[in-house]
Amino acid sequence: MRGVVFDGKEVRVVGDLEVREPGPGEVLVGIRAAGLCHSDLSVVDGTIPFPTPVVLGHEGAGVVEAVGPGVTHVAPGDHVALSTLANCGACADCDRGRPTMCRKAIGRPGRPFSRAGTPHTRLFQFASNSSFAERTVVKAVQAVRIPEDIPLTSAALMGCGVLTGVGAVLNRAKVAYGETVVVIGTGGIGLNVIQGARIAGARTIVAVDTNPAKEETALLFGATHFLTSASTDSVRDVLPTGADHVFECVGHTGLVRTAIDLLDRHGQAILLGMTAPTAEASFPPAAMFLDKSILGCRYGSSRPQKDIALYAELYRSGRLLLDELVTATYPVEEFARAVEDAEQGKVARGVLTF
Repeated sequence: MRGVVFDGKEVRVVGDLEVREPGPGEVLVGIRAAGLCHSDLSVVDGTIPFPTPVVLGHEGAGVVEAVGPGVTHVAPGDHVALSTLANCGACADCDRGRPTMCRKAIGRPGRPFSRAGTPHTRLFQFASNSSFAERTVVKAVQAVRIPEDIPLTSAALMGCGVLTGVGAVLNRAKVAYGETVVVIGTGGIGLNVIQGARIAGARTIVAVDTNPAKEETALLFGATHFLTSASTDSVRDVLPTGADHVFECVGHTGLVRTAIDLLDRHGQAILLGMTAPTAEASFPPAAMFLDKSILGCRYGSSRPQKDIALYAELYRSGRLLLDELVTATYPVEEFARAVEDAEQGKVARGVLTF
């Protein structure tokens, strides 16, 4: 089968991947669509350290082909969106409804893939998912059944970009009706933060991106204002006392300081952009004394089985935009072109299809 493999030096689309059958508590999914997320590219450039060789991809949707013993919530033929959260379901964090904090779901990549002719050479699975393959095996908890009337090219994005962006607003920041929001960076995550703020009922939503071509899309998703600079003067022309919530969606240490500077009293800076593991940001601690907060956020503090089902219904009612996120689709063989378009800022989200 086809798939996208990174061997530590280069990325190639191969045609000889194999994946094992599902075991107890696992699901075999035929991938139909997978979003190209910045995190996939961060593995290739080293920002996210990950063992190789690895099958990339982590934002996918498809059709269940087989289930292992003990799996009852999905069956062959079901349409599913895949989460990256292979949480155990039994630890203290899972029991408290915090599956993103499950220690068994972090840093323990499986190796379900091999190449034809080399069955003993196993390839790692990225983010417990590897949706840049025609088929993948995931834990049952990662497969969330969705209505069949949702296009799979759109449904794929619920597995990462939507869970992270909308979840950061609703679950982590808990943006309240009438509050003010600034979103720095309007890529796939930023646009979902914007529409999460709209769904939450934010009064003012300021989108900031250095690319003016992104204004139309940001306004479509719910921004009330669009700026090409996150300077204090620019933002405070709109929000004179600062914002209740500032979301940093770029992963730039300087913008962490900017997010803090833009806060009103009792404001929150929510960090979503992925920086290098050793990168450091600085700010004056005195700036925090007016009850300000800096919040980290993993995967939108999501509960995927609950949240994906909710977002599917919001999509069907017209409140959550998914189709509009998909700027372009590419057959998996055109992975390099999809990467080029993403790096040049031509797409909100490019989606690979199988």
